[in-house]
Amino acid sequence: MSAPLFLVESLPAGSSFTLDGPEGHHAATVQRLRVGEALILADGRGGTARGEVTAVGRGSVDVMMLSWAEEPAADPRLVVVQGIAKGDRGELAVQAMTETGVDEILPWAASRSVAQWRGDRGFKARDKWATTAREAAKQARRSWLPQITGEPDCSTKQVAARIGGAAAAFVLHEEETERLSVVPLPESGEIVLVVGPEGGISDAELTAFREAGAVPVRLGDAVLRTSTAGVAALAVLSARLGRW
Repeated sequence: MSAPLFLVESLPAGSSFTLDGPEGHHAATVQRLRVGEALILADGRGGTARGEVTAVGRGSVDVMMLSWAEEPAADPRLVVVQGIAKGDRGELAVQAMTETGVDEILPWAASRSVAQWRGDRGFKARDKWATTAREAAKQARRSWLPQITGEPDCSTKQVAARIGGAAAAFVLHEEETERLSVVPLPESGEIVLVVGPEGGISDAELTAFREAGAVPVRLGDAVLRTSTAGVAALAVLSARLGRW
């Protein structure tokens, strides 16, 4: 099994470091790391450092730092506009998309979204998505932490504006004939992928996204759930872009 990854605000510059706080508690109490075991520290912005546990305390571990590395930001960047879903489907989508390599996720208040993120509830829900992405990034050993950006519930107008500034944008829609597996992709910049909620994307929304420059595409013959469509699309793009 590969060394576990823990997120820190900034990487240690010296040869020794004490991992404490929630991450230290997780390392010492939950993962039960022992002296001599390896671990990885990451700042969530591409920087990583490998080390070896030298001592384990109550809720903390002492680490001897061995090496440092810097991973450049992905280019093209993969940005998913995820229609807000009811229940835990949105969190399932965030978790799986993080593991699949998404760089940024925007929650979208689509006209057919059953769940509504209004007021404090919206900020709490977005924070929950951010926590889910953080934990999934650690599980996947990612040096870059995906961003959960925009308003708690981005409007269709805001999504269209983001599409207009992208190098390429695609809307998943089961009635289209053009496939994501063959459409032209840019060599750099931002690729925006729009995933609708359980009820799908309305005609008005599809028209707005087309006018902003997005290309509606399909994945295959099966109609996927909102919690899996983005993951499948990211897998296609990751393979085509040489990430996988």
